[in-house]
Order: sequence, then C-alpha cells, then structure tokens
Amino acid sequence: MQVLTHSNYIPPTYLPNGHLQTLYPALFRKVRNVQYQRERINTPDNDFLDLDWSCVNADQLVIISHGMEGDSQRPYVKGMVLAFNKIGYDALAWNFRGCSGEMNKTIRFYHSGATDDLDLVIQHALRQSKYTNIVLVGFSLGGNLTLKYLGEQGINLPGSVKKAITFSVPLDLYGSSLQIEKPVNYVYKTRFLRRLKYKVKTKAALMPGMLHTKSMDTIRSIFAFDDHYTAPLHGFAGARDYYEKCSSIHFLADIRIPTLIVNALNDSFLAKTCFPDKKLLQNEHIFFETPIHGGHCGFKPREPYPYGCYWSEHRALEFVKDV
Repeated sequence: MQVLTHSNYIPPTYLPNGHLQTLYPALFRKVRNVQYQRERINTPDNDFLDLDWSCVNADQLVIISHGMEGDSQRPYVKGMVLAFNKIGYDALAWNFRGCSGEMNKTIRFYHSGATDDLDLVIQHALRQSKYTNIVLVGFSLGGNLTLKYLGEQGINLPGSVKKAITFSVPLDLYGSSLQIEKPVNYVYKTRFLRRLKYKVKTKAALMPGMLHTKSMDTIRSIFAFDDHYTAPLHGFAGARDYYEKCSSIHFLADIRIPTLIVNALNDSFLAKTCFPDKKLLQNEHIFFETPIHGGHCGFKPREPYPYGCYWSEHRALEFVKDV
C-alpha cells in the first residue's frame, strides 16, 4: 500500500471544520447538467435493480456506487457522473435495493457486503460488449462494497475493470458503528435511523407476517438496527458477525488493480481503525490518501475546477489519467 502523506485538498475558508464540510455539499450543492436514462434489470432472486445511465457514446465506463441511504440523484454521485462524461466516459450510477424510489420486491435490502448486486451490475455492463475500460467509484458504504468486491474477485476480476476510486470508506464497520454513536454524530445517526426504520416499516406493510416491527421503537443505534434487521435478513448471526464478514479492511490485501482510497482525517463517521497502518497492508496496488480536511463525502474546493467539479471528482480524474 502506498500511503500518500501529502494531499492538496484545501477547503473554503467558510467551511473550517469537518461537519460543515460534510453538510454544505449535501444541503446546497446542485448538479443540473446530468440527464439519466433509467434501466431496470432483474436479479436472480426475482428482485430488481434500477440503473441510471448517462452516456456520451463512449467505449469507457464509470460505475458509481452511492452511500448509505443515498441514491443516484445525490450531488456527489451526479457530480462524478458529469466529471467522467466530460472526459469521454459513459456513466452508470446504480441504485441499491430499495433506494431508487420504489421498494424492492424481496425480504432482503441492501447492505455493506452485498457484492452480488455489484457484480450483477458489472456483468450487465460487460454484456454491452462495448466497454474495454471500466472504472469503479464508490462512496462511503458504496466504497466499502467496491473494495470488498475487488478483494473477493482478486485475480479473477473481469479484465475490463482497470481502476477503482473510493471516498470516505468505513473500512472497519464495527469501529464505524461505534463512531457514529458519539455525541458529535447525533444528527447524522438520527437521520440514518429514521430513514432505515421507515423502510423496514414500509416493507413490513407490504409483506405482512414476514417482518416484525414490535421492537422498532427500542432501537436507538445503528448497531442495534443491524443486529435486529440487517444481519438476520441477510444471513449473518448478528451485527458483529455482519461487520466482521463485510468490512473491506479484510479484503484489501487481495486487490489487484490500482485503487485509490481517500479518507479525510476530520471525517467524523470514521473510526481510527479506518486509517490502517501501512505495515498491515503490503499491497502495491492500493493508494491510501488522508487529506486533513474534507468531512464525509464533502470536498468542496476552495478554488473552482472546470465544469463545477468538486475536489473529489478532480482527484478521481487525476488518478484515472496518471496512475
């Protein structure tokens, strides 16, 4: 692993801390020049995934995985779509199960280790028989998913997948579940829990008798939610088992393509264990960058880049071009 000790990200002076750097883009950024064409594909278990394409008739493709409770419409996703379109890439922003505006059909949801769905999306793109160069981009949970997928595939990764870039990745899911419980993250945790509980209640109404919500009001943490719902619904013994088996930190050693991981040091979502010692990960394919600033999926630049790019998009294009 190559640890990049220098990062050139500098935040605007009016965003002096990680919370403002996280919240400002989520609340105020608008990306207007992206027009999606939606495609629905079926999964082997009779469910569906909604894919949003933004094509420029290219033979290169970027596949973008969003974060927890995100979707293809999030500004950080659309900003990346626009940036890659501008340099001659088609873009595919896929929505996790239950995140596209319509509840999915099966009892399962999405989760941090659901690489079967990511593989299905990649295989579908490969069947287009036009993409010779595919780049994977992932944010937060989608970053963990991307890295886990790359490690699982190892030398068997499809040859067209050339590079990967991830931002704000909870490499250690258990550590991050403890981190999100800290008082400084109360607003974020409350928002995530409210949305997750709403989805469970919605699905329970659609599937009577298959999901029980009696204990819902007693759940006060992400860990408890994962222990009650995420883990058992997806075949794990409990939250700790889920975290252990799906944390991407355990899969990094087997990644075999150039991969950039960008975790800001002031990202309040990430535990110290999401910044692993380079001695633990001797993998020349991984570039680990730790900007002092950036927040969680933030990275608004102090000086503007072309097309209204944020620093994260500029950094992704830089990595694709230079490495």
